[in-house]
Amino acid sequence: MKFTKMHGCGNDYIYFDCFDQTVEHPESLAVKLSDRHFGIGGDGIVLICPSRTADARMRMFNLDGSEGNMCGNAIRCVGKYLYDVRGIHKTRLSIETRSGVKSLDLTVQDGQATLVQVDMGVPQLSPDQIPVLLEGDKIVDHPITVDGSPYRITCVSMGNPHCVVFCDEVEHLPLSSIGPQFEQHPLFPQRVNTEFVHVIDPHTIQMRVWERGSGETFACGTGACASVVACVLNGLCPMDEDIRVLLRGGTLTIRYTKKGVFMTGTATKVFDGTVQV
Repeated sequence: MKFTKMHGCGNDYIYFDCFDQTVEHPESLAVKLSDRHFGIGGDGIVLICPSRTADARMRMFNLDGSEGNMCGNAIRCVGKYLYDVRGIHKTRLSIETRSGVKSLDLTVQDGQATLVQVDMGVPQLSPDQIPVLLEGDKIVDHPITVDGSPYRITCVSMGNPHCVVFCDEVEHLPLSSIGPQFEQHPLFPQRVNTEFVHVIDPHTIQMRVWERGSGETFACGTGACASVVACVLNGLCPMDEDIRVLLRGGTLTIRYTKKGVFMTGTATKVFDGTVQV
């Protein structure tokens, strides 16, 4: 099978063009190929499929085989692939996902897409839409206990559930031990992605993320969006202004407006390859 390795801010996936080939059993394929010692290596696999309602349909599978509803870094790479490889030479693309159709605006240089802005839609704040088993119209700066320690959380859905925790610093957090405790917390019936955020100034934040099904990754596009929304809800960052999100693998620019959340970042091709499955 032919594949393309791509990444957005270090959040790397193995992309299969399903216009020309069929991928069977993507759940098990994600587990096998994502292994960095015995496979290709990645945070999961992405299928780029035909769509009846958009330019293409994206399916994303985490490295544990679970299917995600949305992936901000992956969808930018899908946009780049469609423009650079599939020859869909439009700077405005539509991509169907499990969380709806998303609009992409591409910046093109020397015939290739280099920067992609994604309209991520309006964040869901209602607990039953996230979902999180807490009462209220929205969950902002809410106290909970995780593994015996107190935390204050803000919950947002950007097509998948996010729990944002503000910290004085994030560099030395033991994410490998506390991340799974958040992911599997009984308050989150569908598990949860957890962002640990340090606010540097009103227009700059630093973030590390523990993703459900993948563990710590170099970046998470939906997580960066959820973090900025949480910053605005807590009065830490302004609405309708660009906020830089510093991730382990790079930087994303997020703007939270009344119309929705807009994410801008790079999309990078690493290599093409062929794998026997």
